Amino acid sequence: MASADVRWRKGSRSGHEGGECVEVADLAAGVVVRDSKDPDGPKLAFAAGEWRAFMLAVRCSEYDLG
Repeated sequence: MASADVRWRKGSRSGHEGGECVEVADLAAGVVVRDSKDPDGPKLAFAAGEWRAFMLAVRCSEYDLG
């Protein structure tokens, strides 16, 4: 995956002070996630169904740490 071919967007819940930023890119096969502070570092790839299930769990507060 060439980075020029991927359109990254900042996660809507990422901090706006430049600290905790997650970027997401939609691909034909699913979604890729990276740390904005390390754009050339490791990335997590999710199949479309896995991403939908994860996002549903987040919206239902399944992962609330507070």
